[in-house]
Amino acid sequence: MLNRRIVLGLAVAVLLAGPALAQAPSGRFITVSSTTSTTDSGLFTHLLPIFQAKTGIEVRVVSQGTGQALDTGRRGDADVVFVHARAQELKFVEDGFGVERKPVMYNDFVLIGPKADPAGIKGGKDIVAALKNVQAKGALFISRGDKSGTHSAELNLWKTAEIDIEKVKGPWYREIGQGMGAALNMASAQNGYVLSDRATWLNFRNRGDLDIVVEGDRRLFNQYGVMLVNPAKHPHVKKADGQAFIDWLVSPQGQKAISDYKIGGQSLFFPNATQPGA
Repeated sequence: MLNRRIVLGLAVAVLLAGPALAQAPSGRFITVSSTTSTTDSGLFTHLLPIFQAKTGIEVRVVSQGTGQALDTGRRGDADVVFVHARAQELKFVEDGFGVERKPVMYNDFVLIGPKADPAGIKGGKDIVAALKNVQAKGALFISRGDKSGTHSAELNLWKTAEIDIEKVKGPWYREIGQGMGAALNMASAQNGYVLSDRATWLNFRNRGDLDIVVEGDRRLFNQYGVMLVNPAKHPHVKKADGQAFIDWLVSPQGQKAISDYKIGGQSLFFPNATQPGA
């Protein structure tokens, strides 16, 4: 009787385990070095399970500023790089570290600041005029200072405003050397201004007294691109599986998955893989 019970128990266990066994991971994975905004916005939490369900390939993300993410690719410590600094991406490919750059999606940057608005810029659409006011009034500005895509965009905007930030920065300009979430948290805690990608801002919950103060300037456009790390330079790169991820991102299915990701009914990213020159 006991033996029969054991056999029956084992049979039930096998039946119950069947679906779980069928869904067990294949052991295939790739490493993607990516900007913090794709993680902080929640986009990867939405996208990666869809890709894994389709292909059986797990994506392990190294979340860094764009500069660091590209350095990770240069060292061969990732299979794919997915970032948002077009000029740096093209140089990455030109220097032989990437195979091909493909556009994936875009959103925009927004200037965040305290509702009290000590720089008097809220509601404007001219980012250059806004930054001039911030500097002229010595209003607290939080800079990521981490060589990320957002940091590069910020530095370019100061340059466009004809402000040499290295010369004029003082106590009002604080470089923290950290990611977007940390920069927003500091701005929230200290009522400062900060440049953010819109997607991370929309997913940010610790807003305190912060709000969008400047948006809509064409100079705040934010394009994302993806590249396979060159297996000719780093033979251990998982070429087939890495390319499968890239191909999915730019496919109609991947582009729809990006478009479908929303918070409060608002899209965070806009797919544009087919746009020439993006």
